[in-house]
Amino acid sequence: MRYDAPLVGGRLIKRYKRFLADIVLDSGEEITAHCPNTGSMKHCAEPGSRVWLWDSLPSGAAAKRKYRYSWEWVEIAGRYKACINTARPNQLVAEALAAGRIAELAGEYQIQPEPRVADGRLDFLLQVPQPHERSVYVEVKSVTLLDHPDTDDGWGSFPDAVTVRGLKHLRRLAGLRQQGYRSVLLFCVPHEGIERVRPARVIDPAYAAALADVVEQGVEVLAYQARFDAGGLELGQRLPVDIG
Repeated sequence: MRYDAPLVGGRLIKRYKRFLADIVLDSGEEITAHCPNTGSMKHCAEPGSRVWLWDSLPSGAAAKRKYRYSWEWVEIAGRYKACINTARPNQLVAEALAAGRIAELAGEYQIQPEPRVADGRLDFLLQVPQPHERSVYVEVKSVTLLDHPDTDDGWGSFPDAVTVRGLKHLRRLAGLRQQGYRSVLLFCVPHEGIERVRPARVIDPAYAAALADVVEQGVEVLAYQARFDAGGLELGQRLPVDIG
C-alpha cells in the first residue's frame, strides 16, 4: 500500500469526538484532521505524540472532503510507528493475498471482498475453482494495542475496547467452519513494537473466551505484522499468537 504523496509530520494536540484530532504541523500551522479510527486507540492517542498525516490536496480529493488531512501514523512512546487508519489493514491483506505473500492462504483463488454470509458479511472469500477443494473465509482485525509501551515484552492485544461486532464475526467464522469451509481470523498488526498477539482478556473477557471456543471448532488464527517505509506499508512477517 503506497501513498500518493509523502505524509506530513506533526504533533498531536488532542483527539476528540472519535473522528477528529487537533494537530500542530511541523510548519507550525495548527489544523483539525480526520481520525479514521472509531476505537479507543489506547496508547495511540497520547497528546504530544509524533504523528503523520495524509494530505488530500495533491491527489485532488480535497474539494470533496470537509477536512484536508487524515491521520495515518503515530509514534508510540517515542519508539515505534503504528498505523491507526483502520481501512489500511484490509488493503494490506488484499494486496498480500493477490501477491500470494500469505503462505497459509496462497493458492489459485478468486478473491472476493466483503462476501455476504447468512447474517452479514466478512472481509474476504477466497473461492477455489474446483468443487472438491475448500473455499476460505477470512476476517481481518487490526491490532494496535501494545500492552506495555515502555517495556520490550512485545505483547499486542485485541480488542482495545469491548467489541460486540467482533463477537459476531467469530460466530460467523465458526458457523462457516461447521459447513465445511476453511475459516480464518487474520490479525493484521500495523505496529512496529508488537511481536506477538493475544486476546485482551481484561478488556473483553467475552471475546477472549469466544476466540478460544471457535479455535476448538477449527477456526484458524494468523497474525502478520506490517512493515513501514517512507512511501507506505506492506504486510511482512508472521507473528506468534497465544490464544490462552
